[in-house]
Amino acid sequence: MIAFKNKTALVTGAGQGIGFEICRQLAAAGATVFLNDIDEKLAISSAKKIEQESGNCIPCAGDSGSQEFIKSMVAQAVAHLGSLDVVIANAGITLSGDFFTYPPESLYSVLHTNIGGTFFLAQAAANQMKTQAAGGSLLFMSSVTGHQAHKNLAAYGMTKAALEMLARNLVIELSPYKINVNTIAPGATLTERTTGDAGYEKTWSRITPLGRPANVQDIANAALFLVSDKAKHITGQSLIIDGGWTAVSPSPF
Repeated sequence: MIAFKNKTALVTGAGQGIGFEICRQLAAAGATVFLNDIDEKLAISSAKKIEQESGNCIPCAGDSGSQEFIKSMVAQAVAHLGSLDVVIANAGITLSGDFFTYPPESLYSVLHTNIGGTFFLAQAAANQMKTQAAGGSLLFMSSVTGHQAHKNLAAYGMTKAALEMLARNLVIELSPYKINVNTIAPGATLTERTTGDAGYEKTWSRITPLGRPANVQDIANAALFLVSDKAKHITGQSLIIDGGWTAVSPSPF
């Protein structure tokens, strides 16, 4: 049993999908969870659902790519119990498009949220964690697209690969303060978004060696381990969770 009793956790982009399941599992394991989403109604309803089912969950609505909001969000979490023990930068956007015509506004939007949001959230959280005797744990959300090329996802894949390099680099900065930092790289996963595609599960079941895409529990299980006390000696690593897809890499197209 992985326990998070008396710990405060913050998860961005968590109104639904993988982020929501991570929050649900953290709350069930005893953490006080701050659930962030840019959609205020979704953040409130999702936090309420977890409160009713699992444990302590507080909505924190706002743009996780905004430096001002990031600072206020971290301050709110710290004010609640006096520490910030776990931060998971799950928020991200995918704007696909042909490389030859990909517009600047799409590129800068992806960079702003995926890289800028993660970088400055890690910075704000680490500045708090380094004042704590027990340090803390950071986790970034990468993707198999940071390891294998996907058509029309050049910008997105670039940002995901960058997050893995960020985690490796931060080992130098954060280790003296007992802060570990890792990434997980999910492959095809069944979420509210992907199940809307009628052919998604069938296609990925066919080309995934283990015979199915991941579910959100598969991803959350790995996330909880990496931010738990059981993984304190693991840092600067990226864990691919894709049912073996990157080992063979057949195209879904």
